[in-house]
Amino acid sequence: MLPFSHFNLLTANRYFCAPKKGQMKRIGEYRKLFGTEEASTLKELKTSYRNLVKEWHPDKFRDGDEKAEEAEVMSRKIIDGYKFLVSIAPETKTANVAAFELTTTQAGIADYLHKGVLLEISFLDGNTYEFFGVPRNVFLKFHNSDKQVRFAKRNIYGSYMHRLAKRADEQEEG
Repeated sequence: MLPFSHFNLLTANRYFCAPKKGQMKRIGEYRKLFGTEEASTLKELKTSYRNLVKEWHPDKFRDGDEKAEEAEVMSRKIIDGYKFLVSIAPETKTANVAAFELTTTQAGIADYLHKGVLLEISFLDGNTYEFFGVPRNVFLKFHNSDKQVRFAKRNIYGSYMHRLAKRADEQEEG
């Protein structure tokens, strides 16, 4: 199968996912679940995570209890939310800035996918980054650009919140 970037724009329109209510809503929901704000530290996030896990741990409920299924769903949501919020935390981004710059300046773009306002870019070094809040018009300019790497460097990498979605070594294991 050809990479997404090889389809013409009319064909590519079939592969756009219908815009969900936005990735920014996902961030807001997780922050609300954890009772944290944008400026929360990793320590505050971890404390909130531990308290939520204690409250919703599935082993707290007996099999057959009506809350057991809800606890299972909530515990998965709590774990996913924690991993997600840690990945976009300022402290995490600061610690990973060198790796981000290395990937975005040295590795070419292998593939990409735009879903709603989320742009997922996979790089030739095996890393995949998600960029939040990228509107369709910016994505279309990126998609139609004859120099996508240059366009992304100038208009996407420094302009939108991002997180490392998949590390190169994680993809090899899976």
